[in-house]
Amino acid sequence: MQNVLYNFFLKINMENQKAKLIIVAGTGIALALILFASTFYTVRYGTIAVVTRFGEIVGGSVKPGLHIKVPFVDQVLVYRTQKIIYETLSTEAYSNSQSEADYQDYAVDTTTKDGQQISVRYTVRFSVNPNKVKEIAEKLGTEQEVVEKIVKTDSRIWARNMPRSYSAIDLYTGNIQEVSEKISEKLAPLFEENGITLDEFGIRSINFQDEYVTTVEQKQIEKERITTEEYIAQQEEFKKKASITRAEGEAAAQKLQQATLSDNLIKKLYIEKWDGKLPTTTTGADSGLILNLNK
Repeated sequence: MQNVLYNFFLKINMENQKAKLIIVAGTGIALALILFASTFYTVRYGTIAVVTRFGEIVGGSVKPGLHIKVPFVDQVLVYRTQKIIYETLSTEAYSNSQSEADYQDYAVDTTTKDGQQISVRYTVRFSVNPNKVKEIAEKLGTEQEVVEKIVKTDSRIWARNMPRSYSAIDLYTGNIQEVSEKISEKLAPLFEENGITLDEFGIRSINFQDEYVTTVEQKQIEKERITTEEYIAQQEEFKKKASITRAEGEAAAQKLQQATLSDNLIKKLYIEKWDGKLPTTTTGADSGLILNLNK
């Protein structure tokens, strides 16, 4: 009986040891796979990377391809070198994610030179300079931090300040392109200093308060009405002057004709118009008698 129990417990112990060996082996294989996977990393096309080790950047920029790093120690910061879009939207569009921009934000509220409240919606298209990615990582951090610290901050500052140099009516009637160009001129060197290339800045729309829009439309309607009335008045004045000029011309012609009309001229005109036939009837000088000269 004792031998049977001994063999039973011995078998259980061997099975437990076998299970432990399997667990240890499995754990070792899993750790080896994790270690192997953590040793390699891939940089995709359209991106560039830098590697940090204990908070310090090691080496230069890393181009697309398969690379090796120290597992669990090295961290990889990836930056896109493709075009990136930052865009401001209305509250509704922002809440409903109605834009495909890489980074989205609320529209900029500001005022015009004459105090009108406006909302500016714009788009910034930019890219990270791959030759300055190490400097960008050291000074600014990740791509998200670059957008937050430079693209968002500087563009919103100038989108708020530049319209204050213009009156509301100037912006309402179409000086948006001029404002966009001036903001772009301000942003380009600021971006360049921080390793960013500004591709384009464009104001998509400037929204005014409803009361102002209604007032402008009413003024425009009134202006068009006045213009129409002035045109009609000018036409009437033209007609009046034309009538006077025509009457003066006719009077002058008659006066000239009367001045040049003489007895000899009348006789000459009579002879030129005479058909060569004598009159067939005549009357006495002091009577109403009519004589037929053909008999």
